[in-house]
Amino acid sequence: MIINRTYELPWSANDQPGGLLDAVSRSHVGEPLRWFVSKTGSDCVQVESTECVPGSLPAGQETAAAPARSGRAVAVSLIPTGIGCAIGGYAGDAGPATQLLASTADLLVTNPNAVNASNFIATDQRIVYTEGYTLDLFSSGKIALHLPRANRIGVIIEQAPDAALVEVLNVINTVRAVYGVDIADYVITTDPIGTRCARHGSGAYAGQIDNPEILLAAGRRLMSAGATALAVTTNVQELPAHDYMSHFAGAHPNPVGGAEAVVSHLLTRVLGVPAAHAPMLNFSQFHRPGWVVDARSAGEFVSASGLACVLIGLRRAPQLVPLPRCPVNASISIDDVIGIVAPGTALGSVPILSAAERGIPVIAVKDNTTILDVTATGLRLSGVIEVDSYLAAAGALLALRSGISIESVRRPLAALGATMLMADGLAILGR
Repeated sequence: MIINRTYELPWSANDQPGGLLDAVSRSHVGEPLRWFVSKTGSDCVQVESTECVPGSLPAGQETAAAPARSGRAVAVSLIPTGIGCAIGGYAGDAGPATQLLASTADLLVTNPNAVNASNFIATDQRIVYTEGYTLDLFSSGKIALHLPRANRIGVIIEQAPDAALVEVLNVINTVRAVYGVDIADYVITTDPIGTRCARHGSGAYAGQIDNPEILLAAGRRLMSAGATALAVTTNVQELPAHDYMSHFAGAHPNPVGGAEAVVSHLLTRVLGVPAAHAPMLNFSQFHRPGWVVDARSAGEFVSASGLACVLIGLRRAPQLVPLPRCPVNASISIDDVIGIVAPGTALGSVPILSAAERGIPVIAVKDNTTILDVTATGLRLSGVIEVDSYLAAAGALLALRSGISIESVRRPLAALGATMLMADGLAILGR
């Protein structure tokens, strides 16, 4: 059973060994699939979590120790879903920013929703399309990312009317014919999976799954057929119609994102392979005749299904462990990371808090606003590099990669020892 919970942790708990990460870990009642700091105050920190009740999940797959650094310059860009990111909170609208950041590094690790836009996707060989649960493990140093030549994708299709199934199968055949994506097999479930929209008190969207055992059984069947990555397509239920229409107008977080994240996190946690979710049909009931939507939502609006981008992205999604049937081109670890970029008001995630503990530079982008207000100041994080835009974030990553001090390219640049020299100078002038 999957439950959404909210916790409040006093700052005194965060001052214990292990800091905020360990304090959150000790507070969870169940096993968390996804959590983030949703609010900070003078007395406490609020954490919102999607978790499984104790004992309801089977054991996960074994993970291998992370290798030594690869020598590649790796950057990470976080675009959390369901919190209304001004850049990346819609339909692949963080694609240009993601490609810009990727140009500053050998590889850029990022969330699928940063580049997913239904029939469209903004990706290239430098972008490492990494599911959120995997990204948390990677940033914590618990796993490496093993970059395959290509995955064989299994597709889980929720029970649906024939018209919807035809749409899905046509999309699958398109990516096979046009992109050369290797589809190992597909499974149409005999019962509904039951993916549902849910919302935390902060306004951030989360999700629930009525029948997780059906989802996991389908995943196991496809892995037995040779799949090394899993795509899931279901229709998310209980979407608030007015809010979803506001989202298309650019004025509301995406109600679908949190539910999608829960599906992929669950599959990866239990089965140990990359996974991603796509809406089966892109909610034509919300379309208005002649409606030109916000440009950031247009990719979703003009696509009948959300599946194509997921199948293309999963093609080279990283593995958590090397698989015998999945040759690996390269492996990267957290020690390769030169910096992590994130929205300036959404810094309360596992990757950011882990980076802060490890001394990895965090770059906070002010322009990428969200519905949250979890800043470096609120979290009491020191040394965060605050920039106005992704243009400046790219410059910061280039400086970090080149070993150039960020301070040295900003003004004013304080002179070390200036007080002492000024005192000596005044003494000389006074003679």
